[in-house]
Amino acid sequence: MPQATSDTGLQSSPDDAQPRACPACGSSGYQRLAEYSPDHWEMAECTDCGFVFLRNPPGYEALKEEFAWETTYRAKKASSKGSTPFSPVARKIRNALRMSRNKSRSYRRWFGDGHVLDIGCGAGHRVRAPMTPYGIELSTGLHKIADERMRARGGYCVHGPGAEAIWEFPEETFDGILMYSYLEHETEVGKVLAGAHRALKPGGGVFVRVPNYASLNRRVVGPKWCGFRYPDHVNYFTLQSLTAVAAKAGFTTRLVNRISLHIDDNVSVLLRKKPTS
Repeated sequence: MPQATSDTGLQSSPDDAQPRACPACGSSGYQRLAEYSPDHWEMAECTDCGFVFLRNPPGYEALKEEFAWETTYRAKKASSKGSTPFSPVARKIRNALRMSRNKSRSYRRWFGDGHVLDIGCGAGHRVRAPMTPYGIELSTGLHKIADERMRARGGYCVHGPGAEAIWEFPEETFDGILMYSYLEHETEVGKVLAGAHRALKPGGGVFVRVPNYASLNRRVVGPKWCGFRYPDHVNYFTLQSLTAVAAKAGFTTRLVNRISLHIDDNVSVLLRKKPTS
């Protein structure tokens, strides 16, 4: 029997998709969100902590090729025809507040000119000189490009899932870690954050950017919200839920896009290690 396809035109349910517990608190209690569950994909809200997540994500192997980021991004962009209603408004506010300036300048302000790891690095272009770039990338095609680019500048890129590959680096290796449009893809949220805490130098930080499930845009347009992407977006954060999972891994959270948050399709935060008592 052929499998159904979602509005992105992608096959909707691979053979290795397995139900999972809440990635934020570990509870097995959930309520199915039928409005946001296309085809065989099952979106759920945890009945204990309220976290929203894809309950039956595909395994890492499927995400390497069939549901690789570059494939699902292009498909979603084509099906939604770009931004949804409030995205241009949020961009104008960020521009007015100088929040959309050169991101590399912000990274250097937070992390200095040291070693910076980009988890889910794509083609490896985000970490710029004089910072030394390191990466982790699951997509087979993108990893090859990123590794060549990073080795030319003194770093390298590891091929594999972020929650596993992060543990291959020695403790206190990095001055900064980027999780830019990454954590929404990671089935093992707690494990990758714990690994980042271990791999981060004292005084270092982690920049996280994820789709904002609490945004006004999502509330208005519902299932057509640009933040929904099946099946590679497996976690749907709010500022509160992101702060909670970061705290469990030993981080404090500072909101970066404070003024535009409620109409912004993304949450941007800077994590720092909690002071030891």
